[in-house]
Amino acid sequence: MDMVAAARVKPEEFFSPDEWAMLSARSSWKGIALVVHCWLVIAASMALGVIWPVTIPLMVVLIGNRQLGLFILMHDAAHGLLHANRTINDRLALWFCGAELNFYRPYHLQHHRFVQQSEDPDLVLSAPFPITPVSLRRKIIRDLTGQTFFKQRFGMLADGIKARVPGDSVWSLLVLEARKQRVFLTLNLLGLALFTVAGLWWAWVLIWLLPMATWLPLISRLRNIAEHALILENGTDPMRHARTTNANWIERVFVAPYWVNYHCEHHMFTQVPCWNLPTAHRLLAQKGVTGRMEVQPGYGTVLRLASQA
Repeated sequence: MDMVAAARVKPEEFFSPDEWAMLSARSSWKGIALVVHCWLVIAASMALGVIWPVTIPLMVVLIGNRQLGLFILMHDAAHGLLHANRTINDRLALWFCGAELNFYRPYHLQHHRFVQQSEDPDLVLSAPFPITPVSLRRKIIRDLTGQTFFKQRFGMLADGIKARVPGDSVWSLLVLEARKQRVFLTLNLLGLALFTVAGLWWAWVLIWLLPMATWLPLISRLRNIAEHALILENGTDPMRHARTTNANWIERVFVAPYWVNYHCEHHMFTQVPCWNLPTAHRLLAQKGVTGRMEVQPGYGTVLRLASQA
């Protein structure tokens, strides 16, 4: 049986030609500026952590947020939105966001085509909700203690080692995993080597790897919950396939970088770069459209809704 794609909206039903041209315009510098901004925040945070180690807990949160920011910018690149030139767009994602698009792009575009339908590959992330407060606390503890990071990054390797039959080589499994994670391993080993040469190996561990293993999994979970949890499965309303969360400045600094909170607008209008999503939201609000969309006032509200089972 053929799979049925999710219903879509038409931009011309919501925006004038001039508005749509402005919202969907590619830029040759804005995406680069955001990538530079992200790395400057990371560099400044790491420098502060080295100079004043007492600030490391705060830096863990700030850098974890910008690590998610790199993923968000890579996500824009998957849509071809980070730069007007597709080659530069893809190289920005690989060289400066640390991700190859060859796998992620088709996977993610399938998510958009079948969003919240049975064929959506990301449906597993939102389907379990709502859950109990106890279950949510367990998940948060696993995130903050590094268990989620280990399972996501090395879980398949660990399962492969456990399931191997006598005579199978562990080395072959390690080589296969290294090939799969060559970008991640290369960048992190290079970073560790450079920091070690400078006598600051501990800074790479505490101010780069620790955020990646703790705060990043937590806010990635919060993002997944906010975007699609408690959204009707196999629904037919394209304005309610995803959720927009009105994030305040604190949430933007610590949880939701680079306008990732405007997720309903992103699904409605996939050709709009992330930096234009707030404008799209404002125009839709002026036209009285946001009342028909799934919008919540903050991440705390979403978490309360998601943990009422």
